[in-house]
Amino acid sequence: GPGGGAALENANPLIYRRSGERPVTAREEDDELPDSIDDREIFDILPGRESQAGPGRAEGGRAGLRSAFLNPAHLIRSINDPEHPLTLEELNVVEQVRVKVNDAESTVAVEFTPTIPHCSMATLIGLSIKVKLIRSLPERFKLDVHITPGTHASEHAVNKQLADKERVAAALENSHLLEVVNQCLSARS
Repeated sequence: GPGGGAALENANPLIYRRSGERPVTAREEDDELPDSIDDREIFDILPGRESQAGPGRAEGGRAGLRSAFLNPAHLIRSINDPEHPLTLEELNVVEQVRVKVNDAESTVAVEFTPTIPHCSMATLIGLSIKVKLIRSLPERFKLDVHITPGTHASEHAVNKQLADKERVAAALENSHLLEVVNQCLSARS
């Protein structure tokens, strides 16, 4: 487990190439034009984009979010794996093609794929993704974070936990668990 000195569940994971930086268009740089939120933006939200107003959601709508996406750092793709010194993108746990955004309906769905079918870190990884989205997106978004179907032995139980707002809130009141989530969300030095 993380920091425990125990043997790693997946001691030799396959490492994938990171996708390139997202090109920024002139339209996105123009604060006068509306800019909808799409799957690449969710994949690329930067670390540290959380609201400065406390534990709630990021304020504002699209203009505030747009500045986050123009930064070279990234959101979901740059979340750290709890066991390895690698990002979720490098382990192929998250991929842009598994992020679905409907800006008009204010929904974001993210599928993640644990590296092994019995990964005990699946709930922690899902919680880290969900917390990053909660901290980064305006409150209007309904979030759905779940395991890619057929990729984990306990996917239904993990998905049920991640979909339960009360269980997520209770988990984040656990100071040790919150510390581990924050380590997953911190930028690697």
